[in-house]
Amino acid sequence: TFHSACVRILRRDAERIGFPRSFTIYDSDDQQRVMKLIYKELMIDDKFLPVKSAIAQISGFKDKLLSPADVAAQPAANTKAALVSKLYTAYAKRLRENGAMDFDDLIYHTVRLLQECPDVREYYQQKYQYILVDEYQDTSVAQFHLVRLLTGPRQNVCVVGDDDQSIYRF
Repeated sequence: TFHSACVRILRRDAERIGFPRSFTIYDSDDQQRVMKLIYKELMIDDKFLPVKSAIAQISGFKDKLLSPADVAAQPAANTKAALVSKLYTAYAKRLRENGAMDFDDLIYHTVRLLQECPDVREYYQQKYQYILVDEYQDTSVAQFHLVRLLTGPRQNVCVVGDDDQSIYRF
């Protein structure tokens, strides 16, 4: 899977982007626990902005490869958007302090690593000269960028998809 491939890459080179190689992977319960602590610190009412909603929006930012700084630089459409931006910044900081990543971070930070470290990118482009992606119809934006970075100049990619299993409708 994308996530297992990313874990292997990050276990080797996570230190290059400021995480320990032995980083912890947070599941959804861990995410909610950390986010509830942040809500308490920032005095945010979860009735105004439910924790799960904030986590889902942060997940969407990561899938679009937007960092907390990218989101903060955009003008907020409303109060909730401004809060989510603050939460994303605090959440990313907390995970980094804890040496942890959530599932979205596995792909997000692998893409960052490959973008920011040409030697790491070239290593994996040489190691994986051919890439096969199954269930391509469900590939996200971040996963697409990951594949693009891994294929490099050879662009040896084979994708398999099934319109009947697509989560998208065209």
